[in-house]
Amino acid sequence: MSDYMFMLESVLNAEQNRVLEQVQTAAAEAGISLFLAGGGMRDMLSGVRIRDLDFTLEGNALKVVKALEESAGARVLRMDENRRCAELLFPDGVQAQIAMARKERYAKTGAKPQVTPATIQEDLRGRDFTVNAMALSLNRASRGLLLDPTNGLADLGHKEMRSTNSYVFYDDPSRMLRLVRLRVRLGFAVEERTRTQFDNAREAKVQELIPPRVLGEELKAIAGEPVPSDVLAGLETEGLLTLFSPALTGGKLNLPGIVKLEKAQALVDSAGVPATPKFPAFLHALTGKLSPKEKAALLKGVEVPKAELDLLKALEPRAKKLEAALKASGIRKPSQVYLALADAPGDLMAFLLCHSTQKVAPDRIRAYLQKYLPMIQEIPESDWAAIEGEPGTPKYRRNRQAFVAARLDVKPPKPEEQAEVVPAAEPAPAPVEVVRGRRG
Repeated sequence: MSDYMFMLESVLNAEQNRVLEQVQTAAAEAGISLFLAGGGMRDMLSGVRIRDLDFTLEGNALKVVKALEESAGARVLRMDENRRCAELLFPDGVQAQIAMARKERYAKTGAKPQVTPATIQEDLRGRDFTVNAMALSLNRASRGLLLDPTNGLADLGHKEMRSTNSYVFYDDPSRMLRLVRLRVRLGFAVEERTRTQFDNAREAKVQELIPPRVLGEELKAIAGEPVPSDVLAGLETEGLLTLFSPALTGGKLNLPGIVKLEKAQALVDSAGVPATPKFPAFLHALTGKLSPKEKAALLKGVEVPKAELDLLKALEPRAKKLEAALKASGIRKPSQVYLALADAPGDLMAFLLCHSTQKVAPDRIRAYLQKYLPMIQEIPESDWAAIEGEPGTPKYRRNRQAFVAARLDVKPPKPEEQAEVVPAAEPAPAPVEVVRGRRG
């Protein structure tokens, strides 16, 4: 095994490693060369957690997508027929992109590209920034071989963002938004020539040619960032935030609300409960200070898909339903709080931590995340296996509830009920006999 393959398998979690094996199997059965590329490679070489797996194939990528739907139960989240790529969600929650290695030619700035199949080397040279233009071969004959035609590894070491060519922003103006987003997340500097290209493109107003659909995709990407508020602040500094809505200026940019949501989502995520999907709550916070007319214009202007709009509309009603369950008079004991939240979606918990006006709901959510859930997670598997009944049956549910209650509802004795422990008095030392001698 090469050092890079060892590094990859070490950085991936168990679920991601399983998806890696499934994609490799599907590509091998289709006879198509497979590579890990883009952000996944950048994250791996940076030694950080890989957020999403980006696979590039020299051939019919959509054939592999179909095979993964059938063999691995993957679900297509988004399909781009023109670029021959798809975003997949696997049953265990792992997201991955499957894309064809391609060349893109732009007739004019911001236009839909003319796409043709290409080699992996040609694909990498046509990408946006050098740190995104590296790939790792996952093929039997060259497994673990690093491909780096634009010297991105050196720029990664220098913590520098550098464009792969002089037309990066003119070909695809959305790369201006991506540069700010990645610069903020990675904490990198922008190489001088790339900064000049960025400034020239902005002065030429090419950013105004970004299609509404792409603006929506970029807004969703911002919502998935670790600190979206910093990205929004960076875009505001560069004069690009108003691309999403002219109303997002000054006091109308709800940065305090975004920061509050970030902290709530971080608390939920840290407990091992994914606060996903993040986009609906992000949109709710982002538009929190806009008028209804301004909010509607933003959602229409960035072409938020109907499915995402439906999630946004359902967010408050769903949260109120969970809030009502947590306020119920029958919820008193820790085990009852635990059972009320055990199957609750993480995004609703984060939303209530931010917006609930009923103190009891956020208090119980914090107790669940910081106290009750860790206590239950520490129970050995052997103890769970001892619960009588078949999982899924009423008997098992009753026994499981009793088991949880026994662990969580035990109250420590009150101080006045505790017997005061008085240390035993030490025995007095035996008297020392003094023998007085005679003089002379």
